[in-house]
Amino acid sequence: MKNIIIKTIGSFINLISYISPRLAGKMALNLFSKPRRIKLRETDKDFLQTAFLEDIDYEGINIMTYRWLGKRETVLLAHGWESNTVRWKQLITKLKALDYNVVALDAPAHGNSSGRLFNAVLYSECIHIVAKKFKANIIVGHSVGGMATAFFQKKYQLPTVNKLVLLGAPSNFVGVFGRYVAMMNYNSRVSNTMNTLVFERFNEKPDYFNAARFLEKTTVNGLLIHDKKDKIIPYNDAEDFKNFYKNSKLITTEGYGHGLRNDEVHNHIIDFIQQ
Repeated sequence: MKNIIIKTIGSFINLISYISPRLAGKMALNLFSKPRRIKLRETDKDFLQTAFLEDIDYEGINIMTYRWLGKRETVLLAHGWESNTVRWKQLITKLKALDYNVVALDAPAHGNSSGRLFNAVLYSECIHIVAKKFKANIIVGHSVGGMATAFFQKKYQLPTVNKLVLLGAPSNFVGVFGRYVAMMNYNSRVSNTMNTLVFERFNEKPDYFNAARFLEKTTVNGLLIHDKKDKIIPYNDAEDFKNFYKNSKLITTEGYGHGLRNDEVHNHIIDFIQQ
């Protein structure tokens, strides 16, 4: 049923493209940029209330941050698409037990942050203001949170940040766009217009936003973790990161999928940040 709905929407936008390619491209890009909010369970709300909560403004968007105080280094956690800070619950519990200072944020249009639209460039700016405010030493990003972390690192290179952990992260925007276009079965009128709109918005073509290449010259130590059978972000994206991000180590898992939420992955992360 879900696939039928997706193909129906794609066919409708394709039809619009014969009348107005620009309108169709805007519709497709808006759909691509508008995540569904995941409703929090009461137990999730209770967990988040154990943190210090603080809204941080970024260009009119209220970014919700959560802090669990500790005496060791500050670890900043950045979740992925259609997720929120709760996805880190198990890792946060482990980090708290080791007395790390833990900070997490809900991305724009996610969790308890405001906004309706999302993109990795916007997310990278939010990561920057949170990392700068709380003097983050280690940043852990999952999926598009990992991509946004790479964008942030390329642009800002904060002196406090000395380690990056990228979990199941897409290595380039062209691949993300391409998978979306294929899923929706958009025609070339729609996809070409989407590329044009991206250039108009960011003054760069989609192929500029290559997260792996952005980390080519960084001296910050990195840990890459990617599942061999990830059905959302293909494993070759991890290999792409490894080829460019010379100062990183790649750990391959099998059977944990895109989510990578399990003790083995968490232990790899903790081992890395304790080195």
